[in-house]
Amino acid sequence: MATISSHDPVRGQPFSNAFSVSDGPLGHGSGVPYLYLTRMEVSVQDLKVNPQASLSMSLAQTDYCAQQGYDPQSPLCAHVILSGSVLQVNDTAEAEFAKKWLFWRHPEMVDWPSDHDWFFAKFNISQVWVLDYFGGVKTVTPEEYFQATPFRKHPHSG
Repeated sequence: MATISSHDPVRGQPFSNAFSVSDGPLGHGSGVPYLYLTRMEVSVQDLKVNPQASLSMSLAQTDYCAQQGYDPQSPLCAHVILSGSVLQVNDTAEAEFAKKWLFWRHPEMVDWPSDHDWFFAKFNISQVWVLDYFGGVKTVTPEEYFQATPFRKHPHSG
């Protein structure tokens, strides 16, 4: 995830950092990336000043691209870039959803230090870009993004 830095000497410049996310159960996710954050983290401090961010997710995070022989930068190793803002989850039911699926997908989070003031947040999507082939990025509205049905290729199809 990239934020706008609020720290010298890179204040006002893009700053990126790795975060674990979950949008729900595998194959039935909500499309909303949820995060488990601490105010001690540099990017979270940036978000307090300016909640705008971008988040990239790539098939390179799976074994798909390596199996196909695709370089992670190749457009054939598809990725999506989400732009929007990161907001703390205050709704109890939504926080429970975030907790359940973040801890399921990233079980070590349960044991992270309790004195770090952890909280759940969500990435509020305002724009989506998809790069999945040569020829340039495709823009997708949030409405189109949330209406998409994930396609799973049958293991025996060509």
